Amino acid sequence: MEKEILLNIPADHLENIFGEFDYNVKVIENSLSVSVVNRGDSVKIIGEESSVSAAQNVINELYSLSRRKNRITEQNVRYALSLKENLKDHPMVKIDEDCICHTVSGKPVKPKTIGQKEYVDAIRKQMIVFGIGPAGTGKTYLAMAMAITAFMTGEVNRIILTRPAIEAGEKLGFLPGDLQSKVDPYLRPLYDALYQIMGADSFQKNMEKGLIEVAPLAYMRGRTLDNAFIILDEAQNTTPAQMKMFLTRIGFGSKAVITGDATQKDLPKDAVSGLDVAMKVLAKVEDIKICRLTGADVVRHPLVQKIVNAYEDYEQKQKNKRNRK
Repeated sequence: MEKEILLNIPADHLENIFGEFDYNVKVIENSLSVSVVNRGDSVKIIGEESSVSAAQNVINELYSLSRRKNRITEQNVRYALSLKENLKDHPMVKIDEDCICHTVSGKPVKPKTIGQKEYVDAIRKQMIVFGIGPAGTGKTYLAMAMAITAFMTGEVNRIILTRPAIEAGEKLGFLPGDLQSKVDPYLRPLYDALYQIMGADSFQKNMEKGLIEVAPLAYMRGRTLDNAFIILDEAQNTTPAQMKMFLTRIGFGSKAVITGDATQKDLPKDAVSGLDVAMKVLAKVEDIKICRLTGADVVRHPLVQKIVNAYEDYEQKQKNKRNRK
């Protein structure tokens, strides 16, 4: 049975919700099979009763975000739709209220999905957190924001960022310069996040004082890291011995976040990932939280989410085939 409802929403917020060339509202219409008409200071929704109700909920969610001065993006729209599709009653505005910090340009850094919010909350509460998930889920960036916030508020005295220098099908020897020059490209994503959140000048000053350290994982051996916020990035490329070495470096007053994507290993064929082993060994250890982010938590271009989901489907089918043999 067809239904028609009218929502009263101010024109400036409707413009934000509808998006450029009404792109956002077209996504809602195509996804829910409804018609959405802008009436100036109101919006009319026409369609089947259940679809109209879902569209009403999605538009109200987006209106709540708009009132908090967010620019409504396609990612916001698709995530609101996915929450309704999966019958998850979790107001997006509650996620948006959690502002970790601001970049040097004044842009707030916030979790954007339920998975990201749970990840950020775990980092606040636990001493060691594993953030596992595909590209684009904000694993490293959110951990970096939390580290910088802890450093700025005096919760920790320094930040240590590390990742294994494993070649993704290339050889370090082909790169020019000394060892630091050779490993810098592997650490570039960490530098980029620091520059964006902290600012180049502040980063350089703290780096020179030794309060911020960005180094290959091999440099961690033999050290005890007290009162530090430590991030191990690309952990899927560690060996079991490296992962154990890293975890046993953590001292008093420290926090550690280990991030990785188990589907993107650059280790030699048949080599065991330290991340995979750690997931099994530490699953029931108190004060350690394992957060698993999925394609639903991807906050890059929507096409990235589709790519991630397609690969997840393919890998699951391959796994099922192997199990049947």
